[in-house]
Amino acid sequence: MSTFEQFNLPKSVQKAIDELGFSTPTPIQEKSFSVIMSGRDMMGIAQTGTGKTFAYLLPLLKLYKFTPTHTPKIVILVPTRELVVQVVDEVEKLTKYMSVRTLGIYGGVNINTQKTAVYQGIDILVGTPGRTMDLALDNVLRFDETSKLVIDEFDEMLNMGFRPQLTSILAMMKPKRQNILFSATMTDEVDAVLNDFFDYPEEVSLAASGTPLNNITQLVYSVENFNTKINLLKHLLSENIAMSRVLIFVNNKKIADMLHERMEEDFIEQFGVIHSNKSQNYRLNTMASFQRGELRGIITTDIMARGLDISDITHVINFEMPELPELYMHRIGRTGRADATGTSISFYTAREEEYKLEAEVLMNLEMQQLNFPEAVEISKKLIGPEKDKQPIKFLLKKPKLEGDGAFHEKAKKNTKVNLGGPSKTKKKTSGSVNRNMLKTRAKKRKDKK
Repeated sequence: MSTFEQFNLPKSVQKAIDELGFSTPTPIQEKSFSVIMSGRDMMGIAQTGTGKTFAYLLPLLKLYKFTPTHTPKIVILVPTRELVVQVVDEVEKLTKYMSVRTLGIYGGVNINTQKTAVYQGIDILVGTPGRTMDLALDNVLRFDETSKLVIDEFDEMLNMGFRPQLTSILAMMKPKRQNILFSATMTDEVDAVLNDFFDYPEEVSLAASGTPLNNITQLVYSVENFNTKINLLKHLLSENIAMSRVLIFVNNKKIADMLHERMEEDFIEQFGVIHSNKSQNYRLNTMASFQRGELRGIITTDIMARGLDISDITHVINFEMPELPELYMHRIGRTGRADATGTSISFYTAREEEYKLEAEVLMNLEMQQLNFPEAVEISKKLIGPEKDKQPIKFLLKKPKLEGDGAFHEKAKKNTKVNLGGPSKTKKKTSGSVNRNMLKTRAKKRKDKK
């Protein structure tokens, strides 16, 4: 049986690991260690919850040599503020008996405070791409001594649009450095950046992208609409006391807030909500409350689907199916971590069925379909996005209305309402343009027929 002692770590690091109670490295930690120790560039492909943070920290701390400089020797880039806080915490645990200065930087807080912290000296920097680039462009943060660069959740950074910031940071660094990248998926965009900036990285793969997590039971319900989903969610939470530590994922901030408001009706102060519009302190306090068991669950967007190590999640609920199948994998990976088991429950409407099928194709696994409970009311009330079909129908009817007097009266009325303003000439011209356009379109259609 493998142990951390086989890595021959410095006594200070080994002592910290012993105090944390860890004895056996995970597969990704075993596979990565020798590659990183060799000094070669590495591309690690591993699903969430596999111990990636220690996989790069342990060899880097073994290679670390103190130098009396004030610029970072190791730079670790992650996509979110929460991940910065988490990684800094992990570094500080492992360097408890080492003389290492660690700093986390991210947006949403006073940049001048972070500038002061940078000037005081750093050995290991953990940051989001945006704030790291801002400080580097201000010439506050320098990479003269940086010999190790880690980019974690690489694919997610590219999905979030951080490619310009990443390429700018890479251009500022000296070419002779070791690059260590971790990604849950290998996409074309990941490949393109690798080809442009990295020196034939060795791939260390733990599992193919989309490999289903065997210790997670995956269940699905076909549901009519948003309000019916709320009725079903409340029913499941009321009936199943085992749903004690729950993450509920939605696709955008507006839906997160709407759902949270509705959950407060029946589950007062039992659920928190986290998304990018919430302040940093609010997000961290909500997570801390959840970790302490003060909240039953958190409603969130995909900001919490990647990398965050939240312990003992019993259930992940996809209130909405994610549009990308890889995101489904990241979401459900919040439960069933390490040797634990977990359950994911997904709700999908007719519009979302395609997303469910794409996730099943990616995993090569069919989720278990459950019958909709008879006790749950099926709501007929639709919210805004569910009414989107109405304007489309109106547009399709437009060409048929050519020559209809009632239509022209409506067109004149709409022209007045839309234009406003004092100019009568402007109204007349615009109205005739609208009618002429409609006539031209109708004539083209007749010609085609």
